Amino acid sequence: MKKSILIQSGQSRDIHFALENGAGSDAVHSTPVYAYAVCSLQTDSQLEGVGLALTLGAGNKLVCDAIDYLVQHIEGKEINELMADFGTTYKKMADDPNLRWLGPHKGVVHLALASVVNACFDLWAKSRCQPLWQLLIELSPEELVNTMDFSYFEDILPREEAITLIKSQAAGRESRLGILKDGYPGYDTSIGWFNYTDEQVTRNIKKSIDQGFTALKLKVGSRNATRDIRRAELVRKAAGPDATIMLDANQQWNLPKAMATCRQLLAIDPFWIEEPTHPDDIQAHVSLAKEVSIPIALGEHVPNKIMFKNFIQSGCMSYNQVDAVRVGGVSEFLLISLLSRKYNVPIVPHVGDMGQIHQHLVLFNHISLGHPAILLEHIPHLKDYFKFPAQVMDGKYITPGEPGLSADFKEFVLEKKVLSQ
Repeated sequence: MKKSILIQSGQSRDIHFALENGAGSDAVHSTPVYAYAVCSLQTDSQLEGVGLALTLGAGNKLVCDAIDYLVQHIEGKEINELMADFGTTYKKMADDPNLRWLGPHKGVVHLALASVVNACFDLWAKSRCQPLWQLLIELSPEELVNTMDFSYFEDILPREEAITLIKSQAAGRESRLGILKDGYPGYDTSIGWFNYTDEQVTRNIKKSIDQGFTALKLKVGSRNATRDIRRAELVRKAAGPDATIMLDANQQWNLPKAMATCRQLLAIDPFWIEEPTHPDDIQAHVSLAKEVSIPIALGEHVPNKIMFKNFIQSGCMSYNQVDAVRVGGVSEFLLISLLSRKYNVPIVPHVGDMGQIHQHLVLFNHISLGHPAILLEHIPHLKDYFKFPAQVMDGKYITPGEPGLSADFKEFVLEKKVLSQ
């Protein structure tokens, strides 16, 4: 049931979480501080729209400043009227001439856009008393594409083709609804943070497997490749031959080193190598894909639909890791999902937000677009701070039932703003 909800004002919140004891560490961040640039939409009702963008550290304040500017585009709008043609408003925000030289469509302003957009989708779902996944799968193809901006996609996925693609997936939709009961399969990133000792990694693997996970990820990207090789072999030995092992280099290798190290890593039969080199270097990824048989996963630091368009067309991307708190929010995520479906590139999102939002989006991708239900990353460190944290049982995400996109923090988080794990 639709409720008429007027957005009266919007504001940002700068919230930091200091991780401890090596948690969250990778080849770039030795003492990470997870930060959320939060957009809060106040309305003429008791409902509040909450959106997130993820950063690390002090740069979060810059994103919050941009949020406070962008919300003027949606203040005074009724949420259902806004979302009925949201693609138009999205384009106006993304192309705002006052911020365009700070992007366009990347960096601080695009992260801010993500937070504002996600808050709009959260409020929309709450106004209909539905979890976001349910709202999305019940929209007509036309209503769905109205939330997107197809600029620069006219040559590869025009609006009418997108509608046809969605309709073409209706045949198997009923059987795919079973995922709601079965749960979406997860994989555990928290076993192998970069600064964990070998002993910690070994203990974490056993704990993770006992919790039902069969897929695990190790952080690599060391200056000395022998450390990465040794730790990868340790993970394979501890997890066993049937476990799915992913490796994440966090963009630390140049192309020659990526080729050399990946050839050595082949011995542990990795499911993918994630972000093996600079995230903007499409040609390097193409060259690596031609030379080394390990599938490439990327997308965490791919900033917008145009870069995804080019990566997808290049053929080097085996797994698409688009993140709805890094690109321009749910709207751009959905558009990228459609293009990825056209090219049969499966989506396994990056989920620095712990999967709170993406647990909804992968359900939509599977049920409505026919994307395979492969895996969804799970990072458990901040779950105690959310009102409705993502729930994982026996290695699978339990389908969320609360209205919205699961981004609401508990009150004490909003009061303190900086917390330790």
